[in-house]
Amino acid sequence: MRSTASIMHLDLDAFFAAVEQRDKPSLRGKPVCVGGIGARGVVATASYEARRFGARSAMPTAEARRRCPPGTAFLYPRGDAYRASSRIVMDLLRQVSPLVEQVSVDEAYVDLAAGEGLDLTPDGVRATVNDLLREITAATGGLTASAGIGTSKMLAKIGSDLDKPAGLVLVPPGQELELLAPLSVRVVSGIGPATEARLRSFGVETVADLQRMERPDLVSIFGSAHGGSLYELARARDDREVVVEREAKSVSAEETFEHDVVDHDVLDAELVSLARRTAARLGKSAAFARTVTIKVRQHDFATSTRSETLLHPTGDAGVILDVARRLLAGVDVSNGLRLLGVGVSGLSTHAQEQLRFDEDHDPLLPIGEADAEVPATPAGDVRRTPGPAAYTGDGPPDWWPGQDVEHTEQGTGWVWGSGLGRVTVRFEGPTTGPGPVRTFRADDPALRKTGPPQW
Repeated sequence: MRSTASIMHLDLDAFFAAVEQRDKPSLRGKPVCVGGIGARGVVATASYEARRFGARSAMPTAEARRRCPPGTAFLYPRGDAYRASSRIVMDLLRQVSPLVEQVSVDEAYVDLAAGEGLDLTPDGVRATVNDLLREITAATGGLTASAGIGTSKMLAKIGSDLDKPAGLVLVPPGQELELLAPLSVRVVSGIGPATEARLRSFGVETVADLQRMERPDLVSIFGSAHGGSLYELARARDDREVVVEREAKSVSAEETFEHDVVDHDVLDAELVSLARRTAARLGKSAAFARTVTIKVRQHDFATSTRSETLLHPTGDAGVILDVARRLLAGVDVSNGLRLLGVGVSGLSTHAQEQLRFDEDHDPLLPIGEADAEVPATPAGDVRRTPGPAAYTGDGPPDWWPGQDVEHTEQGTGWVWGSGLGRVTVRFEGPTTGPGPVRTFRADDPALRKTGPPQW
């Protein structure tokens, strides 16, 4: 742990949803969910407006639809748009320090001590980072970021979550334990749902509770490595350095069970959760994957993996789950599993899968009106447009909600909804006000896909 608060963690606020609201004026101030838009999709990012209704990252899209009001926008990710804004932000960070560890498309650690001529006093660091946050907003057309600054990566990460959005939290040396004590144990690096549940069984819910446990007790419960790490991290002892790493080659999630599990229903429920978490993490990286892998650890600690490579890259939780189920079906679980994991690899920046609409649903209908009958309307005329169209397929068809398009006569806009041989477009952009909505034939030669708009 350092003697100065010189490690920063920067996190772009509700990044995917914020980019969508920036580029689509009609969605500003309204609930937006970005992620898998099909029946088995997973939310990658929910706007703050959507979070007020309970929508959150890694939640099944179907559940988010139930929680959010009619008119909520459910949009498929636009990786190119997110990566363009991300590059601008990461370049600004590298102007502050050469040591930038990019964790995902929307977050990074920065070693401020490596920056040339930076004032590392608390006041100096606050001034530097406040200037940086203003530059990010100006350079990205209005996006905001939150920053945490501390003596370690863990403290910086925790700080960036404490005052969102557009917040800055600096934890001065000597005040780490005071900050940590009242917080949930989940803020400690390495504590996931399973570890949290095990700690709760011992009456440990806050970091202060964890601090009262002795090292031998934690080692006896969690093993030497994990137990020892929890003991140190609860006391803010984190010596991990900021390192410039290569782009992630895989994404995964796993759970270690308190007792060996043989029940197929329990394992399947865990597989569902792991597939959703993996898809959400994949979405956070604005990436897609071709290979799905499961990891199993048997009762005798024998560990093995099984993989399957898809024809096309996917980011859909349902596809990942289907493959994981097939792989697990080939594993003997009769003696119980101690650990189960799901991972994906072979990452790319584009999906190529072509997915279907629900045959019983007209995707052009606004959310909340899926059972209403809509009279036929001529191309270029939409009678009811309270919100982007609902979609119940498994992923992006030829035209998908949120997609950037251009029309020869109408100009640039984005897909409001599509299906039944039609595509509905809202013509607006980051520098316009809310624009008109028009419907065209899906094969209209005047309409074409295009790249993200300029702000």
